[in-house]
Amino acid sequence: MKSEEIKQITSKAIDQLAAALEAGKSQALTSYLTAMARFRKYSLFNLMLILRACPNASRVAGYRTWHSLGRYVKKGEKGIMILAPIFRKRSKDEAEPNDVDNSRALVGYRAVFVFDESQTEGADVPRIGTVCGDPSAHLARLEGFVRSQGIALDYSTDIAPAKGMSEGLKITLLPGQTAAETFSTLAHEYAHSALHFDDRRPDSTKRVRETEAEAVAFVVCDAIGLETGSAAQDYIALYNGDAELLLESLEYIQKAAGQILDALNIEPPSALPLLQTPASDRPV
Repeated sequence: MKSEEIKQITSKAIDQLAAALEAGKSQALTSYLTAMARFRKYSLFNLMLILRACPNASRVAGYRTWHSLGRYVKKGEKGIMILAPIFRKRSKDEAEPNDVDNSRALVGYRAVFVFDESQTEGADVPRIGTVCGDPSAHLARLEGFVRSQGIALDYSTDIAPAKGMSEGLKITLLPGQTAAETFSTLAHEYAHSALHFDDRRPDSTKRVRETEAEAVAFVVCDAIGLETGSAAQDYIALYNGDAELLLESLEYIQKAAGQILDALNIEPPSALPLLQTPASDRPV
């Protein structure tokens, strides 16, 4: 595929993604964020207790929280013990000048029990969009391309609940994903390997890196006809990415997406629609 064709395909897809970001949060993302707000953040010590009891734990909550989400603990499941702080009301004489909260004093801890999502059943927990469709032979071609770049590719459950992880010259994917999700995740992680492990890394932020990687995945998935829905938009929004950042990063997105599209030997469409943003206004 010619470089100009790759640029046009990339620009068209980025225009679509930018428009979606400017439209605001999708209903799927709003529902997801509302549900996630009900899950507490646990201390490192409690996380160690959780993982010791349930090494594959992905999302834990108390009985009442699961009930509020329409899910119920399965019969016979044993709770995972963690420690919850016990506070009592503090008198004015006990107030410490540097305390953030002078109204309560920590007096000890008590054992409480939480349950992993796998120990519950009922209504589906809201999740952000997923990629659907059949990448067909493109998945094997993408795997081959990644390895041809000197990047080791492995599949392991150890990275759960993450779907993928890039360490520069090694990419690990979570097994058990659909072919479409595997393809999208691999494109995302390859973008990290190609763009974010060089001299540019110290000057970039996680917001920039995740926006660029997911934009690359969106471009490639769109090019082979996968149904992305609001998946890319929702993921980028989680990292506060926006349309302006997409355009600022267009050169880097085109670079990584172009490498993949060229390797996949995608047939360009016979006629591409006019771009919403003039080429002269884009970074070169």
